[in-house]
Formats: sequence, structure tokens, C-alpha cells
Amino acid sequence: MDLTLLYRGPLASCDYDCPYCPFAKRRDSTAQLRADRAALERFGEWATQQTDDRLSVLFTPWGEGLVRSWYRRTLTELSHLPHIRRVAIQTNLSCRTDWLADADPGTLALWCTYHPGQTPYDRFLTKCRDLAERGIRFSVGIVGLTEHLEAARRLRADLPGHVYLWVNAAEGHTYTDAEADVWTALDPLFPYSRRPHTSAGLPCRTGESVISVDGEGTVRRCHFVRAELGNLYDGSYRAALRPRACPLAVCDCHIGYVHLETLPLYDVFAGGVLERVPAPAQHSARITTIAMRAEASK
Repeated sequence: MDLTLLYRGPLASCDYDCPYCPFAKRRDSTAQLRADRAALERFGEWATQQTDDRLSVLFTPWGEGLVRSWYRRTLTELSHLPHIRRVAIQTNLSCRTDWLADADPGTLALWCTYHPGQTPYDRFLTKCRDLAERGIRFSVGIVGLTEHLEAARRLRADLPGHVYLWVNAAEGHTYTDAEADVWTALDPLFPYSRRPHTSAGLPCRTGESVISVDGEGTVRRCHFVRAELGNLYDGSYRAALRPRACPLAVCDCHIGYVHLETLPLYDVFAGGVLERVPAPAQHSARITTIAMRAEASK
């Protein structure tokens, strides 16, 4: 089986306090952190044993995972396994980066987000440059708020040319065409994020080759559909995997709509779906064309 897993354990604490963050943060107690560590280690052990399958894993914690040693260790260990195609995590990059020296850069990747006001710009940029020097695959993104525009432009100018800078539409924000054009100039794929995608009844890879897993091992098709497909650890989920249409009216999050079969994003991000890294630079013209078509179809 060739399977992509989106793992989200109970961790909900974050070292940042972004006012625009839609996630419900808490201060995790010692007991909650121990529970998250145990859940992650259980998942890592399961993934290690699935040698007959080809796995791709994206960790999507509610909080910041890489400030916790067990996330760094699990990513490092999984990156060296031959049946792991890719292991990636969403992160604010507040952690140190020296731990990456022990990881396999051919397998491990990072989905990084810059949050102005939460960390000094130069500190974040230095870490990005360190990732590039280490040969780590990564993308960098920012939330498309007006007050972030200058920081986004500065990032695009200062990041290595091969690093993709993505822009997420702000939660609940409506963009005029003029505003969208400004962000699209920085991220040609912004039109995909600008508006929610109508998804009801459309074919989606989630529930067939992509699944969501929580800390208890409960398997769902994605983070946004609550119906359960079984449990990861007793194997009951496997019999439930099959082609499925989306039951929701719209899908407005990249980790959801990237898997819609009606969108060309598996081609756009070929080889980098989990870490949000588009196909190599020679495809940039095609990516721009696809994005323009996406905007025209809205």
C-alpha cells in the first residue's frame, strides 16, 4: 500500500500567540505532554513496522511540535527508514536546527510559517538559510494580512530563489481583485487559497490513499470530516479505504483541498505535496498558468 498519513496528536501548546491563529491553544500540563509523547512514540513504532507499505507522513500539530524532543527524534528516526517516502511537519521554526544533522535530508522536509511580531525577522531568516545549507527541503509561508505584506516582500527578496514562498488567505477574510493581485505577485498559487473550494460530491484522495490519524489511532479520511474509518493500530481502517466523494460543501484548507482530484495540485506539487514544495523551477511557467486558470474559474 502507498499511503499518506496526516498525524495530529493531543499536543496543543505553542510558544507563539498569534492573534489570527484559528487553533484553540492551551498550556499543556506535564500529564498532557506525557500523553502526547506516548501517543507519538506509539505512532512512530507503528510506522517503523509497516515495512510492506510505502508511507508518507505529515505531522500537523495544533501546537508547535519541534520545540519538543520527541517530535525531533521521531522525524529523525523515520527519515532513515527505506519504506518512508517522506516525513514532514508544519512548524513555526522557533526551534534550533542543529538536530537536522542527524536526519536524512532526502526524506525529511519542513513546512515553515513566518509569524511577524512573534519572532525577529533576522532570526527566522537565518534559520531558513541554515535549512538551505543543510539541503533540507522546505517551504516558507505567511498569512495574507495587509500588515504582513512588507514582511512577505522582504522574505521573497531574502530567501534563496528555489524556496517557495506561499501565502495563506487569512481566516474569514475576503480579498478584492486588487488585493489578490498583490499577493499573487508573491505567490502565483495564491488563487487556490483565496476562496474556499466547492467540494461536495467531488472525488478526493482522502479516505483512499490519504488518511488522518489522531493520538488514539482513530482514522478518519481527513482532519475536517469526523466520520471514523477504523483504528490504525488494530488495522480495522484498511478495509474501509476506498474512493470517496467529499461530503462537505466546501474545503478551505490547503491540507484538505490539495487532495481533491478535480484540482491539479498533485502535478503542481509533484514530489512535494506534504511539505508544500512545488515541482522544480522549470515548471514555474506551468504553475503560473494553472493558477491563472484557477482564478479565472472562480
